[in-house]
Amino acid sequence: MSKNKVQLPLIERVQAVATDLTGTEQKLISELLKAPRDIAIGTSNEFAARLGVHEATTSRLARKLGFSSYSEFRDELRREFLKVADPAERISATLSDAKTQGFLPLLVASELAALTAMTDHVTDARILEAAEKLDCPRVFIYGHGNAEALAVLMERRLRRLGIDSHPLSGSPRDLAEQILTLSAKDALLLFAFRRQPPDYTRLMEVAANVGASTVVISGTVGPSLTPRPDVLLSAPRAGMPDSFQTLTVPMAICNAINLALAARRGDQALSQLDRLGELIAKFETNSAR
Repeated sequence: MSKNKVQLPLIERVQAVATDLTGTEQKLISELLKAPRDIAIGTSNEFAARLGVHEATTSRLARKLGFSSYSEFRDELRREFLKVADPAERISATLSDAKTQGFLPLLVASELAALTAMTDHVTDARILEAAEKLDCPRVFIYGHGNAEALAVLMERRLRRLGIDSHPLSGSPRDLAEQILTLSAKDALLLFAFRRQPPDYTRLMEVAANVGASTVVISGTVGPSLTPRPDVLLSAPRAGMPDSFQTLTVPMAICNAINLALAARRGDQALSQLDRLGELIAKFETNSAR
């Protein structure tokens, strides 16, 4: 594989070979994204031991990602994820104390660690790229399971910015009817966390057939999703291994996209929000009578 391919960010390298990854390799990628710093400073044997697989499995994964050896793969991880004076390392120092202080302090510490580490996985350039794709007449939004809460959030936020937003939910027949009018001028926004959602492939194929833009917000499963979206925003949802998974990180990504969209739309967005304020005042006044 070419030198330029090796220099791609981790997520892009994984996306490039996603369809060729075995089930075990997908689990290794998920584990890597959960704790990139630990794996960057550890050995290939320690990485393999996390899932109880043979050390040769991690070496094969490194070669599949375009590296000549596991050592070269680990060197790249260190360049990408180990930074001087990393704030996440400072936060992680408080976790041991938090364990003895109760549930809420532990959760807060874990969330802070996850939010701080988020910028290792999602850059501001990607946020701007996602905002560009979603700055269109209509956005169709799909969230399965717990992600439905984020789908509702984005539906309301996009509508407030003047973007016609359409939720996708229900049976396969319902989804077919709801996605019927998707066109090349529109965008499809999907959420995916623990595993690839059941209707992900079909929705992505419809978008590809009509030429609509696609944006995915996900957890560690993101790089393994197929088909790959135009823009992938993938970051671990927990600040501690095997800890409680929340929606704090993907919600922060959503809010960053909304801010970027408001900046892109400028006066148009402000005018829409002013109009919303007037309508809210009118409806609340009428309901009080």
